[in-house]
Amino acid sequence: MITRNVAVLVSVLILGCALSVAQRQPSQKAVERIQKEVRHELIMLPYLGVFDNLAYKVDGYNVTLVGQVTRPSLKSDAQNVVKKIEGVEKVDDQIEVLPPSSMDDRLRLRLYGAIYGYEPLQKYAMPVVKPIRIIVKNGHVSLEGVVDNPGDKNLAGIRANGVSGIFSVKNNLVVAK
Repeated sequence: MITRNVAVLVSVLILGCALSVAQRQPSQKAVERIQKEVRHELIMLPYLGVFDNLAYKVDGYNVTLVGQVTRPSLKSDAQNVVKKIEGVEKVDDQIEVLPPSSMDDRLRLRLYGAIYGYEPLQKYAMPVVKPIRIIVKNGHVSLEGVVDNPGDKNLAGIRANGVSGIFSVKNNLVVAK
C-alpha cells in the first residue's frame, strides 16, 4: 500500500514538473510580440544615431542585446527599456561601448559624407533611423544595416574604402528581400 502511494505521489510530481516546463515555453505569437516590442523600443531610443548599431536575439522570454554604441548611456538605456517589456524575464547585455577617439570621430563624419552625401545613396539619408550604420573602432570600419540591392551594398563599400585614414572596411550590409 505504501509503495503504491509513493508511486502515485512520484507520478503526480513528475506530471506537475512536466506541465510547469511546458507552460514556460512561450508561444510563437508571444515571441513575435516580444521581438516587435524590442525592435520598437530600441529604434525609439533618443540618442541612437547612425554611428551606433543595436541588434537583438529573442530566445523565449530572454533577450540578448548585441552591437556597438558610441555612448555608455545608450548601452544602459537599451538594457533598461528592454527589461521593462512585458514578458521579458532576462536581458543579456553584450553591447560594446566603442572607445572614445577624436580620430574615429573625424572618420565617422567623413564616412557619413562619403556615403550619405553621394547622390545614388542619398535615398538612404531620408529616414530618421538611417539604414546604413557606420561603426568605427580604432580606424577600422564596419558597415551594418540593410540596403535595397547588391549595387547599393557595393557602392557603400566602395565609398567607405575611398575615405583616407581608414585601416579596413568590413561591409556587413544585407540586401533586403
